[in-house]
Amino acid sequence: MNPHRLLLTAILFVSTLTLPAQQKTAAPNFTLTSLEGKPVRLSDYRGKLVLLNFWATWCGPCIAEIPRFSTWQTKFGPQGFQVLGVSMDDDKAPVQKAARKFQLTYPVVMGDEHLGERYGGVLGLPVTYLISPEGKILARYQGETDLNQLEKRIATLLAAKKP
Repeated sequence: MNPHRLLLTAILFVSTLTLPAQQKTAAPNFTLTSLEGKPVRLSDYRGKLVLLNFWATWCGPCIAEIPRFSTWQTKFGPQGFQVLGVSMDDDKAPVQKAARKFQLTYPVVMGDEHLGERYGGVLGLPVTYLISPEGKILARYQGETDLNQLEKRIATLLAAKKP
C-alpha cells in the first residue's frame, strides 16, 4: 500500500469518533432557514435517524460525499432516516448552485461559526454527525469518511429501530 495512502487511512480512522453509550450527549437543537426559505428545526426530526453534515462548496471531500447522501435519503428516508446539510459557505449563491447541480434530495441550511461551536467546533470539513431518533449524538466523523462503512451502520441502526 502507498505510504501516503496508509497515513491518510490512519488519520481518517482516528478522526472518526464513536461515542460510548454513557458519553452520548444531546445534539444541540437549531432552527435555520433552508435554501427554499422554509424553517428547518433539528427537533422536528425526532424519531428519525439523522445524518447532519457540515460541508462547503469549496471542499472537495464534501462535494464527493453529496451524491451518496442524496442516494441514502431516497433509499433510507422511508425507513425513518433524514439527511440534513449545513453549508458553512459565507455566501448562499454557490450553495444554491451546488444544490441545483446535485439535485439534492434533502434540506440544506446555511450554518455559521456559532452553530459549529455548539457542535464542538467545526474546524475542518466535512464534519458529519449521526444522531439517534432520541436526539443523541451517536458518532462524529471528521474529514473523509468510509461511506461504505457508514452506510452499513445506518442500515443496521434502521433495522434495529423497526418494531
